[in-house]
Amino acid sequence: MMRVAVLMGGISSEREVSLNSGAQVSEALKKAGYEVTPIIVTEDLAALLADLTPRPDVVFNALHGRFGEDGTIQGVLDYIGLPYTHSGVRASALAMDKVAAKALFISAGLPVAPHKIIDIAELIERDPLPRPYVVKPVNEGSSVGVSIVKEGDNHCAEIADSWQFGLAMVEQYIPGRELTVGVLEDRALMVTEILAAEKFYDYHAKYAAGGSRHVLPAEIPEDIAKAAKEIAVAAHKALGCRGASRSDLRYDEDEGRLILLEVNTQPGMTATSLLPEQAAQEGMDFPALCAWMVEMAICRA
Repeated sequence: MMRVAVLMGGISSEREVSLNSGAQVSEALKKAGYEVTPIIVTEDLAALLADLTPRPDVVFNALHGRFGEDGTIQGVLDYIGLPYTHSGVRASALAMDKVAAKALFISAGLPVAPHKIIDIAELIERDPLPRPYVVKPVNEGSSVGVSIVKEGDNHCAEIADSWQFGLAMVEQYIPGRELTVGVLEDRALMVTEILAAEKFYDYHAKYAAGGSRHVLPAEIPEDIAKAAKEIAVAAHKALGCRGASRSDLRYDEDEGRLILLEVNTQPGMTATSLLPEQAAQEGMDFPALCAWMVEMAICRA
């Protein structure tokens, strides 16, 4: 029986999300017939290495956020020669660094929003871009630290005072509908529309009960759905992703345009997360999806 170690937890702001993903992945892999060892990751690297002894056949990386999907843990696993799910060091690091990712998307001819990088103190002095605009950390996931500044808002000083993420990316706010597309290696799944119950699809909307509603497939024109899938696959390839990824986009109906926001190389992995939902709609249930990720990792090794 193949032995799979599932890494979960970690030390990022998304630790609780990762624990949830890891627990559900572990149960799904047991149902799929694997011998599973759940490992809760902390800041103690020596403890992690000890937990990986004896060596499993493959590592399922269910970590989220910094140190889990930015290439750090991937480098450790490469160093000790363990195959693992999802993307490798380069793709993970590029996708997590929004500046590098956008530069790569632009070079690949993919549509991104106008943006600039600032020291957060600049936000108090002047508007870096015409309003409305989005302020987001350069190296965080799950909409951690994201704010929208609109006409008439006066909370720029509040954003700056509470900021703890280093440099900030300021990006033109794209009106319209929130779309996401899962990709399995070289195949797009389907387009989901996300309807947030609150002002926008922030961390709370993503993970709180009732924070958002998913419409799949999205009720959008066929040509827009086709284009969204093509963008997602192209972004996956441009970054050099492996296994599964998920691309987030905005669909501006008034302008008839799609804008690529970012690519998540470690999509949420609960049975009701966006990518597993899409896979299930196409006939791949959660245990089968988790098993596919494990087999892909073994094949790459």
